[in-house]
Amino acid sequence: MRVLLSTIGSRGDVQPLVALAIRLRALGHDARLCVPPDFQEWISALGFHVTPIGPELRKMTAASSSAAAAIMTPERRRQLAEASVAAQFATVAAAAEGCQTLVAATALQIAARSVSEKMGIPYVFAAYCANVLPSPHHAPPPLPPLPGETPLPATARNEERWARDTKRFNALFGPTLDSHRATIGLPPVEDVRRHILGERPWLAADPVLGPWPDPADAHVFQSGAWLLEDDRPLSPEIETFLDAGDPPVYLGFGSIRARPDLSKVMIETARALGRRAIVLRGWADLSLLDEAPDCLAIDETNLRALFARVAVAVHHGGAGTTTTAALGGSPQVILPQMYDQHYWAQQVERLGIGIAHAAGAPTVESLTSALERALLPEVAVRARSVAGMIRRDGADAAASAI
Repeated sequence: MRVLLSTIGSRGDVQPLVALAIRLRALGHDARLCVPPDFQEWISALGFHVTPIGPELRKMTAASSSAAAAIMTPERRRQLAEASVAAQFATVAAAAEGCQTLVAATALQIAARSVSEKMGIPYVFAAYCANVLPSPHHAPPPLPPLPGETPLPATARNEERWARDTKRFNALFGPTLDSHRATIGLPPVEDVRRHILGERPWLAADPVLGPWPDPADAHVFQSGAWLLEDDRPLSPEIETFLDAGDPPVYLGFGSIRARPDLSKVMIETARALGRRAIVLRGWADLSLLDEAPDCLAIDETNLRALFARVAVAVHHGGAGTTTTAALGGSPQVILPQMYDQHYWAQQVERLGIGIAHAAGAPTVESLTSALERALLPEVAVRARSVAGMIRRDGADAAASAI
């Protein structure tokens, strides 16, 4: 069987699909991927056919961080939505030729289900976080208000928040989705998000770390997180640094952007607590403040191995980083910036394995307070305990279900 795995997003969106592709291949199936061009070289080297979709995200996010690009008018938003949907219909359709199943991850996969519908092949939508899927038990991921939109009151029920979210999806993507569907002979869609999620969405998140809130609700299949096995040793440089003193603090924002002064705040906080630090440069281009030997800047590495040897992991709260830190038994401090990161920050604090920093930019004072709490001995004990509860077979379960 040939399966197309498709997503539009950062490494945190792509890597779980790579883990699933590897498990499908182990079962004798042909897995193909349709992902942003940033990851084509890496995935092709693993032996998979890759169809690139959209622009290079790293360049695009760097450009969008400028003050001029931050001004998003309704017309510009509409133009970007139309361009994205048009590219998806063309690219995903081409990538899916000859496939018998299509798996789409992330809610911006607007065209994937229409492509599968036209081809007459099974379709699966996968979310990496519970609050991407509608439920009265939780609110949708927070989004900035649109121009002219009245913010909902803090007392608004979850149902009201989901209704607002549905209205946004329909307004932004409905017309262009229906237009493209009409050109391939498909009827219009009433509810864009419900159409994207399909009849039985999958939740690729660990049931301890990010459970579906209603276990009796059989319309969601929770497989567990799709974890990419990584047996790479840490570099000699990292090993030497780790061996030179007490476990350091890890500071990283993965493949998302951050304020230019974030490195300064993080490193000054670690030093104020007498801690060494390992700084992941990442897409945020985090850097050291000086050449003092108490800090080390690194590029992409085996984070699961690293997290097992740090005192605490300070990060943005992406689904993949949060799960990897939990697997490594590392206490966490999450500085959520957007979308599902707020959910993961709350889950880490709920489980007692770390601290959720308040929304907004951290200061040395606020981050010091969070780190002091995360470094308490009982948090480390709890983090090691939860590490043993995390499922490692999520990609196997998903591959078998496919």
